[in-house]
Amino acid sequence: MGAAAVLGGCATGGGGDSGGDGTLVLQSSLSDEAPRQALTEVVDDYDEHDVTLNTIAIETFRAQLPSYLSSGNPPDVLTWYAGAVARDYAQRGFLLDLSDLWSGDGACANFSDALRELSTDDAGQQIFVPTNYYWWGVFYRRSAFDEWGVQPAETWDDFLALCAEIQGQGADPLAMGTGGTPWVASGWFDYLNLRINGVDFHRELLAGEHSFDGPEVREVMERYRELLPYFDPNGRSQSWQDAVTPLVNKSAGMYLIGAFITQLVPEDELDDIDFFRVPVIDSAVPLAEEAPTDGYFASANSTDPEGAMSLLAHLASPEAQQKFIELSASSNLPTSPDVDTSSFSPLVQKGIELLNESAAITQFFNRDSSDELQTTADDALTRFLDRPDDVDTILADWQSAAARVFSS
Repeated sequence: MGAAAVLGGCATGGGGDSGGDGTLVLQSSLSDEAPRQALTEVVDDYDEHDVTLNTIAIETFRAQLPSYLSSGNPPDVLTWYAGAVARDYAQRGFLLDLSDLWSGDGACANFSDALRELSTDDAGQQIFVPTNYYWWGVFYRRSAFDEWGVQPAETWDDFLALCAEIQGQGADPLAMGTGGTPWVASGWFDYLNLRINGVDFHRELLAGEHSFDGPEVREVMERYRELLPYFDPNGRSQSWQDAVTPLVNKSAGMYLIGAFITQLVPEDELDDIDFFRVPVIDSAVPLAEEAPTDGYFASANSTDPEGAMSLLAHLASPEAQQKFIELSASSNLPTSPDVDTSSFSPLVQKGIELLNESAAITQFFNRDSSDELQTTADDALTRFLDRPDDVDTILADWQSAAARVFSS
């Protein structure tokens, strides 16, 4: 969620059978052609152990992941996401302690503190190896801002004034495609909650420790309401992909979305795309950024934990990260500070700087909670977009739905 869909692919091998003969098994959800081939080449570069790479279509992988991890003969290493999902599997005793990779001269030892926090379980152990991530931001066209005589905003009041100025120039200030991709509405919810209530409250809310009907969320929705007059009215019938078009043709001014937006911008327009961070609302709240992070964890029941750690160290290396990003034609960023980014575009280098300077990194609503909770957000937030005056009922219903998720 929060990234372009990965579709198709076929499973090669069983649903998690170990090699059993000294061969490591890497279970991968990267079934789209470019990342699948990129990972294949990265694995081919590893020569310390034989590796069987099983590639599974992502929705099948998602559904079977608990079975993979709880199997008596699980894969050694698996692709997946950092954050709440990894911490949940660690809490259930499914994941190998990878703390040695994060200390001394380990492969992850010089990764950022924000990535370390994101990869740490409730017991303080590192259980994840992040290898690439991408940033969210308010994307815009520099030439459009020049034509309108406006500048990126740093504070919330300035942002609302910016929206009003763009609207006065005859354009819709904000694109947002929630038709068929309702999860896009969670981007603004996440960021407003982070800017108003901070990263700890945000994570606790998504873990069921606070109420969606509480005063903190009500304040978030009041800020969200301030944006409603500025959204492109066609956005409720557009997918996130469709909503890129008005940004490109300058009928919309800005779009809060992930860096994967660049996949849909015409190549001859890419140099005109820029972004700025979601503005400050409360200067006392440290600035966190959404950066959905992909990588690997290892099964606690691996028959060769040392081999699994060795393979993870290879996958985390700057050489492997750079090769994967280049071969997969990805807009993602490397997590290793030792990757040579000199050939990356100015936009990507700016994204790296944003995340390196952030006080904390969150994922996206479903990655920081669950797909089940995302469904409750999709319903609540799209209802709010259509009927903001019903916010009291909407939040009460949201809390009831969330409570059912957490009690199931």
